[in-house]
Amino acid sequence: MKISELYSDVLNENSKYEFKAKLNQDNPIKWAKTIVAYANGEGGFIFVGVGDNRDVFGLDLDEIDKTKNLVALINDRHIFPHVKISYQMRSADDNAEKFVLAIKIHSSESVVRYREGDFNETVFVKGDANSTPATPEDIIALSKRKFGVDNETTDVIYSEEAWSDYIDLCKEFRSDKSTPTVKELQNEEILSKDGYAKSGLMMFKDDYSGDDSLICCRLWRGKDKTGTVLDSEKIKGALSKGLRLALQFIERNTKTGWKKTADGGREEIRSYPKEAVREAMVNAIAHRDYSIYGTQIDVDIYSDRIDIVSPGSWLLPKDYNDYPQGAIPSIRRNTIIAACLDVANLMERGGTGFQTMIESYKDSPSDKQPCVMIYPGFLDLRLFDRLYQQEESFTELTDSEKIIELLKESPKSAKELQAVTSYKSRSQFLVEVINPLIDTGKIYREGSPKSPAAVFKLNQV
Repeated sequence: MKISELYSDVLNENSKYEFKAKLNQDNPIKWAKTIVAYANGEGGFIFVGVGDNRDVFGLDLDEIDKTKNLVALINDRHIFPHVKISYQMRSADDNAEKFVLAIKIHSSESVVRYREGDFNETVFVKGDANSTPATPEDIIALSKRKFGVDNETTDVIYSEEAWSDYIDLCKEFRSDKSTPTVKELQNEEILSKDGYAKSGLMMFKDDYSGDDSLICCRLWRGKDKTGTVLDSEKIKGALSKGLRLALQFIERNTKTGWKKTADGGREEIRSYPKEAVREAMVNAIAHRDYSIYGTQIDVDIYSDRIDIVSPGSWLLPKDYNDYPQGAIPSIRRNTIIAACLDVANLMERGGTGFQTMIESYKDSPSDKQPCVMIYPGFLDLRLFDRLYQQEESFTELTDSEKIIELLKESPKSAKELQAVTSYKSRSQFLVEVINPLIDTGKIYREGSPKSPAAVFKLNQV
């Protein structure tokens, strides 16, 4: 019999399952390190009575009792803090004389160590095939993930002068345009009782330069990353500054159009509602996993959508699609960063941020509603362009039509526009393509004709 006959989803050893014939009481670290590693991760199972080749031979009831007692003893004497363990049994034969013991190790809220003697402690982490001692970098990342990257009290005293950008953000979005008081920040536990800043507030400090604040913004030609990057910006520094600059990047690279009103007039309509874009960026900053080294928030603008991708697993127990539209419960990964944004009136405690995005798209069809896509280790919050319509293949357009289409995306320089045409000569390109478009009023030049900073824009009338 194979283990899959008892547990249909257990096919091989991996990051969640491990097989043991028996647990060696003379050298317990050989299996106890797996318990520690599972507790430091997402949890897992050790199946006792199963060979490496997945063959089931089982244990009798007396052996199972001894195995449970051994696990309890090692957990009590060598594993700190003690981990939560539960058991399952399934018969390995027709006579119910032999059983497979499934030891379920639950994920711990603390960093778990294996202790041998008074001064020898080891933190283990789980890979696909084995449990290995954690590196110092692993332990730092694990600590941040377990305890929160933003909730430590620093030795820096808060002052408005050192957080001027954050203060400006509060003044911009708070309904009364006021500056938060020290007492208010203390009530939210953003500051300690003595006025020391929590580590989350430090990420809003004017001189913050940590790599974990990186936001990479890109404007793509077309609907995927096989196209040309038309504009890009790497943003690093205080989170308040990052939010502001990312919103400005999106603003300058998206369109504004018009729709007819009931009385025959015209009403301005944006490709992306400002409220939806702001909520999406705030959520990405508030909920990303800052403990994953070498990652960033990615903002990718395509011809039909914006993808705002942030590192970090989905925290809720059910899939996004299992919740009613706009009724996603609020779980805060970074409590202090979220509190800072809440004080600035940028984040709702009740989890209504996504509802705000839904409301801003209420006049859009169902296929253009905001959505969340969940992938291993990161989340993609997608907003659709309300002005986008299916267009002809770009390659089938004339050079003049290509210029018009590009300028619908954002202002462009002559060099950028010439690059998509067959023209080698700049002067010929200007005479035969650009000047006729200017003369007919379809486009106009902003800036001096001799300035390299001059750009062309599309007339809205």
